[in-house]
Amino acid sequence: MSGLVQNPLSYVNRLDSRPPDSIRRVVIHATELPDLETAREYGERIHHEASRTGNSGHFYIDRDGSIEQWVPLDRVAHHVRGHNADSIGIELVNRGRWPDWYDSHHQDWEESYPDAQIHALIELLARLQDELPALAEIAGHDQLDHDWIASSDKPEVLVRRKMDPGAEFPWTRILSATRLRLSHAPEGN
Repeated sequence: MSGLVQNPLSYVNRLDSRPPDSIRRVVIHATELPDLETAREYGERIHHEASRTGNSGHFYIDRDGSIEQWVPLDRVAHHVRGHNADSIGIELVNRGRWPDWYDSHHQDWEESYPDAQIHALIELLARLQDELPALAEIAGHDQLDHDWIASSDKPEVLVRRKMDPGAEFPWTRILSATRLRLSHAPEGN
């Protein structure tokens, strides 16, 4: 695929390994950060002390459609609680609710996804479907993480912990361009 750059995270060899034929789902995320550089800084942070690894997706697609792979498919990235072992995380650079993710007055998704970014996502999904025979489902992060948390400005007001890829994400376009079926996890997961 043109435009795909291998850019492994510093701890990638400490992530659990897995056979690529066990991958059955793609999870679409938004970085909810201003740019790819900030996402990389966040991805390099250690969040899991036991394994000395962090949170990240496998692929990152910038607004111009360029793609970086930070985690190989044969490694388990930490991108969605409870669904990492058999999934691929694809992060789309998008501000989302940044910088006030949990402020009760800042829960609207304001940035849309550029056509170049969505086109690159469709091409990446096609490639992954060709390479991974068990890949059959796609979900948004918000469809798999249903938690509500206290807002940062008013603890008595609850907000969604994860809303990505957000209301601006073109699900109809993505589903019509792939063979993947939409997957939903049960509430409370």
